[in-house]
Formats: sequence, structure tokens, C-alpha cells
Amino acid sequence: MPYLGETCALLAALTWAFALVLFKKSGESIPPLSLCLFKNVVGIVLLTATLPFVGADLVMFREMNPWDVAILALSGVLGIAIADTLLFYSLNIVGVGLVTIVECAYTPSVVVFAWLFLAEQITLLDGIGGMLVLSAVFFVSGHRPPEGRTRRQLFGGLSLGALAIVMMAFGIVIAKPIIEEAPVVLVSFIRLISGTAVLALYMAASRKRTLWFRVFRPSAAWRTSVPASIFGTYVAMLFWVAGFKYTDVSVAAILNQTSTIMALGFASLILKEPFTRRKMIAAMLALGGILVVTLG
Repeated sequence: MPYLGETCALLAALTWAFALVLFKKSGESIPPLSLCLFKNVVGIVLLTATLPFVGADLVMFREMNPWDVAILALSGVLGIAIADTLLFYSLNIVGVGLVTIVECAYTPSVVVFAWLFLAEQITLLDGIGGMLVLSAVFFVSGHRPPEGRTRRQLFGGLSLGALAIVMMAFGIVIAKPIIEEAPVVLVSFIRLISGTAVLALYMAASRKRTLWFRVFRPSAAWRTSVPASIFGTYVAMLFWVAGFKYTDVSVAAILNQTSTIMALGFASLILKEPFTRRKMIAAMLALGGILVVTLG
């Protein structure tokens, strides 16, 4: 199918932008670690139900190279267990609008890691684009802190968000050669269950485990956390992995990044977050940088 990868990458951006707004709403009553575990478990249930319909089963899993499975597991721990949790902390501190601008560090990070691990070339335009994205992140750090937050908290939240995005980029790039060969749903399942297992073990060993596992009791928070988990962990992740499978890394990354504008729109419409001039300028700088990277 022509443009299958590009279509999947755009759909991943749309569903993730919508889910991000719902995750922000859920984070008002659910701790980041609990929310991360909850959305992972929802994703695992849905992926498990999907495996038989796409011809992926335990036999196919056993036939995989153990080293490939280990790489996918590492990708899941870094990109899901750790990165998603950091992103939720950042989301609670600075809000959807600022997080989506920081997310623009994703494309330059993918380009750099693809150069390091996949032997893809970095051009002058890649460097210029990366500098534009970094300038957007620094520019938005001067934004007035959200209500009830200090400037130090704003900087800390943006830093956590940036670290999360870099880890996500690293996790998907190291898995790229395996993604090209293995079924999308099976790859997503291995990554998700590995990240979830590490997260669950950490939480179970903590003194706060009773508080953290309370998220699985039905509550009013499920009205947003369940649809957020379905769109963000199941639908968006399948489209995201499929985008990387069926098109070039750089093309998938740039199309994924359109979630910035989509999320800013959803945040203004649903959460009533102000769309300030500084946000607009930062978003334009970041998207301009991404476009330059793509042209490069």
C-alpha cells in the first residue's frame, strides 16, 4: 500500500495528541507511576487480544533471536517504563502545551541516534534543524510558569520532559532493525510487557505500593484514564511502530511531530490552556527545525 508508513505516522500523531490531553486530565488525580502502569496494563490486555488476529503467537515469539528479544525488552524498559513515567511527571508540572514543544526534541534525537547506531548520515541541515529545536526549548523555558508553579519547577518539568523524549528516541532507534522484520503487534507486545514488568516490580517493592496500585480500583478517574490508555498505549503505539516499520526513520519522525500542533489545539479546546504568543513562536521554531531536519 503506497504511503502506508506515512499514514500510520500521521495517525500516531493524532491519537497521541488526543491521549496526551486525557493523560493530563487523569494526572490530576492519579500519580505518574500509577498512571503509567495502568495504561500499560490496558495496552497489554488489548494487544494480547489482538495477537491471534494478526497471526502472531507464542510460537513466533520462541522462534525470534534471543538477542532481538533482549533489544526489544531494553527498548521497552527505556522508552515505556522510564520515559513515559518521566513524561507524566513533566505533564503534571508544566501542562500539555509546554510538553508538546519539548517533544520536538524527538526528531533531532532520532536523527542523532540513527547516525550513531544505524549509520545514517547527519547533514548540515540536520545540525541547523537541531539548533532550531533546541532554541525553541530554551525559548519556552522563559514562559511564565503555570499557576501554582515556580520557575524552578517549570525548568525541572521541562528537563524531565526532554529526558523522556531522548530516551524514547533511543529506545525506538535501537529497535528499528528488528521492527523491520518482526510483526508490529508482536514488537509492541514485547516492548510493552518488558517495560510493564520492570515498573510493576519497582512499585511492588516500594512502601507506597498500596497507594500506587489503588489505580486499579474503579473510580471516576477511569472516565479519562481508560480512553487515554486505549488511544495512547494501544492505538497510537501500533501506528507509531508501523510508521517506523513501513517508512524511513526520519520521515516517520517528522510526521509524528505534527502532534505538537494537534496537542496544542486539543489543550486549548479541552483543557482551556492559554495559547500564548511565546508558545506559538516556540512551536514555529521547533516545527521549522523539524522541517529543516527532514529536508536534510
